[in-house]
Amino acid sequence: MLMWADDTAEAPAGSGPARTRSYRLPGLHVEEFSIPVPLDHFGDRPGSLEVFARVVGAPGSTKPFLLYLQGGPGVEAFRTTADSPPWLARALEDYRVVMLDQRGTGRSTPIGIVDGAVTGVPNALRTPPRSDAEADALAAHLTHYRADAIVEDAELVRQALGTRTWSVLGQSFGGFCTLRYLNSHPGSVAQAFFTGGLPAVGRTSAEQPTLTEVYERTWETMARKSRDFHRRFPQSRERLLALAERSAQGLELPDGSHAGPAHVRLLGHLLGASGGPERLHYLLDLDVDSASFRADFAAAQPYSARNPLYAVLHESCWANGVTSYWAAESAMPGEVREDPSLLAGEHVAQEIFRTGGLRAWEGVAHTLAAHDWPVLWEPSRLAAAEVPAAAIVYFDDAYVPREYSLATAELLPDVRVWVTNEYEHNGLRASGSAVLDRLIRMVRDEV
Repeated sequence: MLMWADDTAEAPAGSGPARTRSYRLPGLHVEEFSIPVPLDHFGDRPGSLEVFARVVGAPGSTKPFLLYLQGGPGVEAFRTTADSPPWLARALEDYRVVMLDQRGTGRSTPIGIVDGAVTGVPNALRTPPRSDAEADALAAHLTHYRADAIVEDAELVRQALGTRTWSVLGQSFGGFCTLRYLNSHPGSVAQAFFTGGLPAVGRTSAEQPTLTEVYERTWETMARKSRDFHRRFPQSRERLLALAERSAQGLELPDGSHAGPAHVRLLGHLLGASGGPERLHYLLDLDVDSASFRADFAAAQPYSARNPLYAVLHESCWANGVTSYWAAESAMPGEVREDPSLLAGEHVAQEIFRTGGLRAWEGVAHTLAAHDWPVLWEPSRLAAAEVPAAAIVYFDDAYVPREYSLATAELLPDVRVWVTNEYEHNGLRASGSAVLDRLIRMVRDEV
C-alpha cells in the first residue's frame, strides 16, 4: 500500500507493489509511482504493462485527489512545474492532482518505433509490420488502448492510492474517458469536470449519431474557421494553395520523410486553439524552402511518430459499438475536397500513413479502421450516474460539436453546463485558472 493509504481504504485489486520516487519542485511536492496492470481488462488476452502517475500537491497536503485525464488519445499528462499547467495552482487549492500517463504514452509502457523496433509491446510484435498478418497482430494488441481500458487502469491507481473516491477532470479525449468512468464506475467518482470533452452518445442507440454525422459537423466548423482565417490574413489562401500544390510532389521534412497535401490541410488544427491563427499565419510567412519552415511545419503537425496512437486510434475514440472506417474522409464535403485552403482539424486521412513519419503504421491503421469496437457509453447507465458534474461546452469547438455535447449532457442527472464562445477548445489551459475555477464553483452550486 502506498504512503497515502488511510484506514478506510480498500486494498488494491491485485495491482501488486508500486515503485515510488518523490522530490520537490518550487512550492510543490511530487510523488511518482507505477503499477502493473493487465493488458486486457475485459477478456483473457495475456500480457501486462506498467501505468505511471505523478501525485502533485503542496508539501504535507492531505487534500482529496483530482485525477487529470489528458486529451488525445495517445498523449501523456503534463510534466508539471509551479506554473504549468496554468490551472494547476487553482486545482491545488482544493486537491492533490494525479497526473496519469494513459497506457501507451509517456512512462506508461509507451508505444512507438525506436531503433527499428516497436516499443511497449510483446517481443513477438516488436518488428514493424511488413505484411497484413503482422499488421493485424499489432492492431489486435492496440485494441486494448481505448478509454475503457484507461478507466480500468485508473481504478487500479485509485485503489493503490488508498482512496475510495476521487474527482476527475477530463480535457477533450480525457472527457470521453471521464464519461466512460461515469458509465462504469460512478461510485468511484466524487465530482466530474468536463472541458470540451462530452462525446456524441444520444439518448438511445437508435438516436446515436453516426461517426459520419459527427465529422460532418466538424468539417462545417473547420470550413468556417478557414474562411475567417483567410479574411483576417488575406494572403493566406494563396500561400496554402501554393503549398498544397508543392506538397503534391512531396515536401521533404527534416527527418527525411515527405509531407503531402493531407499534411498541409492538417495545419488547420491550429485554428481550433487560442493563438492558433497567429501561429499559422507566421508559419505560412516563412520561405517554404527554408530550414525554419520545414522544421516548424513538421512541429505543427498534429499526428506524428512521437505519439502514433494519436493517429492510429483517433477515430476509434468516438466509436460507440461501431466501426470507424475512415469516417472523417467519408464525411469530407465536396467543396472542401476541391479547395485545399479549407483546412482540417482532427480529421485523420489515409494519406498521412502513406507519407510522413507514420508510414510504418499504415497496415495497422487500416485494420483498426475496420475493427468492430465495443460499446463505451450506455445512455441508461449514464442516466443512473448520480455524480455531481460540471462541463464547459465551447460554442464553436473545432473538434467536439456542441450540439452533440449538449445532447449527451442531458443524459447526466446532476450536471451543470456552461456554454461559451469566450474560449476555444484549449480553454482550460488558455484561461489560466478561470475555467477550472468556475467549474469547481458550478459543481458546488456557487454559480
